[in-house]
Amino acid sequence: WIVRSVPVPIGTVPLYQALEKVGGIAEDLTWEVYRDTLIEQAEQGVDYFTIHAGVRLPHIPLTVDRVTGIVSRGGSIMAKWCLHHHKESFLYEHFEEICDICRTYDVAFSLGDGLRPGSIADANDAAQFAELETLGELTKIAWAKDCQGMIEGPGHVPMHKIKENMDKQLAVCGEAPFYTLGPLTTDIAPGYDHITSGIGAAMIGWFGTAMLCYVTPKEHLGLPDRDVAQDRWPVSVDPLPDELLSSWLHRLSLANGIAPRSFAGVLGLGNGMWSPRLDLDLPRHVAVLLADQTSVPRQAIIK
Repeated sequence: WIVRSVPVPIGTVPLYQALEKVGGIAEDLTWEVYRDTLIEQAEQGVDYFTIHAGVRLPHIPLTVDRVTGIVSRGGSIMAKWCLHHHKESFLYEHFEEICDICRTYDVAFSLGDGLRPGSIADANDAAQFAELETLGELTKIAWAKDCQGMIEGPGHVPMHKIKENMDKQLAVCGEAPFYTLGPLTTDIAPGYDHITSGIGAAMIGWFGTAMLCYVTPKEHLGLPDRDVAQDRWPVSVDPLPDELLSSWLHRLSLANGIAPRSFAGVLGLGNGMWSPRLDLDLPRHVAVLLADQTSVPRQAIIK
C-alpha cells in the first residue's frame, strides 16, 4: 500500500521484519530468515534497504566505555546476536550475497551506522570510526557488484568535531554519498532538537554531506506526528547556505531576491516590495502569518 500510494523512494530496515519472524528474539535470527525477508521486500517494490552490516564482532568491545553505549536499534540487534553466538555478523559475512539480491531487484543500499554516537561525548570515538572504515570496505564491494548505495551518518556530534567526521567519511568511503541525522550539536535541548540538528546540518552540509535527514522536536521524547511538517522547513533552509558554495549563481540570485525585500519589510514599505519577499520565503505561510501580526500595515507605503 505504501509503495503504491507514495510518489517518492521507499526505504525499509529488513532486519526489523526478520526479527519479527523469529518472535523478537535477536539470538534466533539467521541468515536464511534475513535473506528471505530481503527478497520478499524487494519483490514488493522497496527502493532501498538499510543494512547494518558494519557492526562486526571485533567492534563491540570498543563501545564498553561509551557514555551512551549502542543506541541504534539495528546496531543493538546485531551486537546482541554477535555476542550471544560469539560469531561474526551474518550481514557482514554474506554481504556479497546481499549485493547480488539488490542488483537483481535494482534496490539501493543505505549502509546503516549501527555504532553511531548517542551523545556528543561519544562522537568520533574508536567504535564509530571502526564501523565507518568497514562501511567504506562494504561500499567498494557494492560498487564492484554494480550496486548503488549511501552511507548513514550521525547523530550527535559537537560543532568542533563535525569537520573531522565528514573528512573521515569522504576519505574512507571513497566519497560515497553521506547522509546525516543533523547532527545534533548538543544533547541538552529535548523538544528543540530540530534547532540543534539544524545547526549541525548547516555545518556538515558545508563540509560535504550529500543528504540531510530531518530531526523533529520529538526526536528523544516520542513518535512524531505534525512536527514532521514543522521540521521539514529547517531541513529545507539548512542546505541553502551550503548550496551557495556549490551552485552559487542560482542560489545567490534567490538570496538577492529576498535580501532587498527583507530590508523593505523592516522599513514597512508597501505591498509591492513586501509580497514578493514572502513569495520567496520558506515556509511562506509562516512568514505571511507573522507579517499579518505586525503593527505595521503591509499596505503602508513610505513616501
